Amino acid sequence: MDKRDSSILYLVLGIYSLMVSWYYNHNFIVLILTYIFWPVYLIYELLVGHLAHGMWRIIPMSYFK
Repeated sequence: MDKRDSSILYLVLGIYSLMVSWYYNHNFIVLILTYIFWPVYLIYELLVGHLAHGMWRIIPMSYFK
């Protein structure tokens, strides 16, 4: 995987973590903190279970309905 592929994946996962943060919090301060520390936030959401039972798929779909 070259540099461009990894940077696109990094960008997509960062946007995904912002979508998850806004879905659960609706708070700009938390959204800014998520933007800064998004890898930690995404791992936290996975460990807590907020993305279980198909929520990993439902959350992005809720923005495009």
